[in-house]
Amino acid sequence: MGYIISLGVGFGIGLLYWLLKVQSPAPPLIALAGLLGMVLGEHAIPVVKAQFFAQTTTVQVAGPVKGAEAQKTVAPGATKQGG
Repeated sequence: MGYIISLGVGFGIGLLYWLLKVQSPAPPLIALAGLLGMVLGEHAIPVVKAQFFAQTTTVQVAGPVKGAEAQKTVAPGATKQGG
């Protein structure tokens, strides 16, 4: 699949060169700008995915506690209500 994408992008860049009337091989400044764009694009995709599709952390809640562990703890300074 990667080869097909690469071929399609290369074809698109070839069309862009033709529209801009840039000779291939491109002048060094245009070629370096294109390479910089490719590198930045390569690194931007994971960043964008992380921002838009960030997974939220989930908290697992334990089930009911049985036996001695089921006693409620009273906060310090709290008074016991009742008779």
